Formats: sequence, C-alpha cells, structure tokens
Amino acid sequence: MEAIVDTSDEWIVQRTGIRQRHVAGDDETTASLGEAAARAALANGGLMPADIDLIICATSTPDNTFPATSVNIQNRLGMSHGFAFDVQAVCTGFVYAVTTADAYIRGGLAKRVLVIGAETFSRILDWNDRTTCVLFGDGAGAIVLEAAEGEGTSADRGVLTAHLRSDGSHKDKLYVDGGPSTTGSVGKLRMEGREVFKYAVGMITDVIQAAFDSTGTTAEDLDWLVPHQANRRIIDGSAKKLNIDADKVVVTVDLHGNTSAASIPLALATAAGDGRIKKGDLVMLEAMGGGFTWGAVLLRW
Repeated sequence: MEAIVDTSDEWIVQRTGIRQRHVAGDDETTASLGEAAARAALANGGLMPADIDLIICATSTPDNTFPATSVNIQNRLGMSHGFAFDVQAVCTGFVYAVTTADAYIRGGLAKRVLVIGAETFSRILDWNDRTTCVLFGDGAGAIVLEAAEGEGTSADRGVLTAHLRSDGSHKDKLYVDGGPSTTGSVGKLRMEGREVFKYAVGMITDVIQAAFDSTGTTAEDLDWLVPHQANRRIIDGSAKKLNIDADKVVVTVDLHGNTSAASIPLALATAAGDGRIKKGDLVMLEAMGGGFTWGAVLLRW
C-alpha cells in the first residue's frame, strides 16, 4: 500500500487495525467467490445443492447489473430448482439477508436457505484515494439456515430476533459516485470517514440493545459478538459502550480488512472454524453500512 499511495503500515494499523487485505484475481468475480463460499458451507453442513430451496446473496458489487449474482451462483452450483435473489444494503447486507431468510422460513416459503455475503470491492476503489483504498478487500462467506421446531424462547437455536434500520439522509457520507440511471458507469467508492465514525457506535449500540431488550437477554448472556469488520476502533467502541467483554468479540479486520457484506460470514467462518463458536452459543451479529443502513441479529448457533 505504501507503494501505491502516501500512507504507512503504522498509520493504517493504528487507525483501522487492518494488517492485510485480499484482492480478487483477474479470473475471479463476486459470483466465483460466492460459489466457493457456498460450497464450503454446504460441505460443512453435510448438504448438497439439491437440499437448498432459496439462495440470498448480499452484495454491492454484482457481476452484472442484472441478473442477480445469486442466480449466477445458483447456476454455478448446478441448481435449476428453487429461487434466488440479491440483497443490497452495503456493509449491513449480510444482516439484512439473514433477516430475510429467517422471514421466508418463518413464513413457510422456504425450508433451507443458503445465505451468502460476497464482494469484490477492489473493483470500485479509487486507488489514488488513500482514505478508502487501504480499508477494503475482497472475499465471501456463507451460512445455511433451516427450519426447525422450537419452544419460542431464547433457548431455541437459530435466529431469535432481528432489528434493521436505515436513514437515507446520510447517503453522501458513504456512496459510490456512479450507477446505471445516473452516470451510466460503475463509479468509485467515496466516503467521509470521520462522519461515518461519528454515527457508527451510536447506531450499532442502538440495534444491539434492541435485540437484548426484545429477548430478555443481556451482554452477560452473550457468548460472542460478531461485528461487521470495518474498523477496530468502531468495534472496540461499540463493545465498550455495551459492556461486552473484549474476550467475547470476534475480530478479523486485521486479516481481511473491510469486505462489506462478506465480513460477518468471514468472521463466523474463522471463529466457528477454530472452535470458538460452538453449538448452543448465543451470538450477536451487527453491522452498519452506506445508506446509512444498520442492524443486528441475535441467534443461537
């Protein structure tokens, strides 16, 4: 990064906590990354594509304006049944997608849903803008949600509650300066970092507290907080404000930077893969992204 823009590793790590990020290869796309994550999630659950009713892909960097990247992934998986669609809520996309999947399951429209967060943000970065190009990376992660009978208490497994918010008055603080109906181009990411930081902690703690209140749980009951991996200072500030022990916070921002909708499932894959997140654990997912959008999902693993 020091060879690309006027910055230093020390400055990046101190301000953001990011030590490395990954950039998709020339032969890789959001769909190819999403497919790889989907296959890993299916294998981890002992499932086949035939077992899935619905695919929801959260992304802000689709392969094409249309069709949806999820449909592309569906085809890559060899599926011609069920249905698929994308969700666009930027960094909050995975939280929105999990909430949507839960609603489809509760409504009886799907029994097993593949939820993917996949991004190639490197394709929309201005590599001359040191305030943004050092932050973002590419990646994908996925989980499978399935219908199961519960008792209707916080002891149930799966999604317990979800709280979503948005406020379009903040659009100009984090956006891409292009689009099909405006410039006819893809555009580049633009961000007012200080403004985003100013709002982030308050918005995040609001939805997390709402999740606690609606389930009668507290920070003490929580086993893991899995936040959107945008900035280490935002993560630490939110946990401190809610009195969540730092040892309960999954932090992977140092490993892959801000991967937008992919950051939470990547963090889940890391923490579940190394044995930290175990069956029965109470896990809080939270994110904030451009729009602004923000939200939290409380689930039992």
